[in-house]
Amino acid sequence: QVQLVESGGGLVQAGGSLRLSCVASGQIFAINDMGWYRQAPGKQREMVASITSGGTTKYENSMKGRFNISRDNAKNTVYLQIDSLHPGDTAVYYCTAQIVHSVVQGVIQGRPYWGQGTQVIVSS
Repeated sequence: QVQLVESGGGLVQAGGSLRLSCVASGQIFAINDMGWYRQAPGKQREMVASITSGGTTKYENSMKGRFNISRDNAKNTVYLQIDSLHPGDTAVYYCTAQIVHSVVQGVIQGRPYWGQGTQVIVSS
C-alpha cells in the first residue's frame, strides 16, 4: 500500500504565502505524475497543478502566476508554493500521485493515490 501525507496548511492572512508538502511512502517502485487539487466549500474539486517525474509542470489557467509546483524525487515529495494568498484560495488541498508498485514482465502495476488533504484558510 501507499500513503500520501500532506502538510503545511493552516490559517494565513491575505497576502501571505504557504508551502504545502506531500510525502509518498509505502510500496513504491516509481512515481510518475504528481499533482495538487483543491476543493473549496460547496464547490467541486479542481486541479491546481501537476508535475511529471522529469519536472514538466502544468497549471490550471487561473492558477498561473501565484502557484508553483515542484518535487524532490529522492524524497518522494511534491511541493506547492502559494503566494499572495486571498480568501478565494480557502480550500482543502489534496495531493495525488501516479504510483508504480512494480513492473512484471513489462507490465506496469500501479494506480493513482490521493492524500487526505490539508486545510488552507485565508483570512481577509
